Amino acid sequence: MRYKFLFTIFVSFFITIFLALGFWQLYRLNWKNSLIEEINSSLKNDPVKFEAQKIKNFQKIEFKGKIDNENLIYLYGLSDNGEPGFNIIKEIDIRGENFLINQGWIPRDLKGESFDLKQSEYFGITKLKSKKNYFKPNNDLSKNYWFKLDDIDLKKHTGKTFSPFIIFIQNGEQKNSFPIPKKISSDLPNNHLKYSLTWFSIAISILLIYLYFRKKNY
Repeated sequence: MRYKFLFTIFVSFFITIFLALGFWQLYRLNWKNSLIEEINSSLKNDPVKFEAQKIKNFQKIEFKGKIDNENLIYLYGLSDNGEPGFNIIKEIDIRGENFLINQGWIPRDLKGESFDLKQSEYFGITKLKSKKNYFKPNNDLSKNYWFKLDDIDLKKHTGKTFSPFIIFIQNGEQKNSFPIPKKISSDLPNNHLKYSLTWFSIAISILLIYLYFRKKNY
C-alpha cells in the first residue's frame, strides 16, 4: 500500500512539472507575439529625430553625435550565412549622453581594419541590450574579443557607462561592402506553441499510463 502511495506521489510530481512547463511556454508565446507586434508597429513608422528622454525599443531614428572611431569593440557574431566574425561596436556621444552603436558585421580577417564613420547624420534602430547570458564565454578585454556587452567590462574598457539601448546603424560608409548592417525585423523564432503542446502531451501520456496501471493492479 505504501508503495502505491509513493508511486502516486512520484507520478503526480512529474505531471505537475510537465503541466507547468506547458503553461510557461504559453506565457512565452504571449510574450513573443507581443514582441513581434511591437517590432512590426515600430518598424512601420518613419524615422524620428532622436531624443534620449523619449527613446523606445525598436524605434527608427535619425541621429548625429560625436563618434569614437578609434576605440572599437569587436563583438563576436555570425553573419546571416553562419560565417563567424565580429560586430563593430563604437561609442557615440549624443548631446552629452553615452550610447553604443552597432556599425555592422565584418569577417574575422578584417579585424583591425579601419571603418571610420564621418557622416553628419545617420539612420538607425534602437534596441534594448540583451539580458545577461551566463552561458556565453567571458570577454577577453586584453585581446578586444567580446562575447557580450557586459556593463562591468564596458566600464573597465572605456571608463564610461552607457544607455541600455544600442543603436543599430542602418547607413554609413562601407569599405569593400563591409561592415554589413544588422537587419532588425520581426522574423523571430516562435515555436512556443509547439513546445507547449509537447509538454502537455507528455503530461497526458503519463496520466493515461498511470490510470491504466492503477486499474490493472486494483
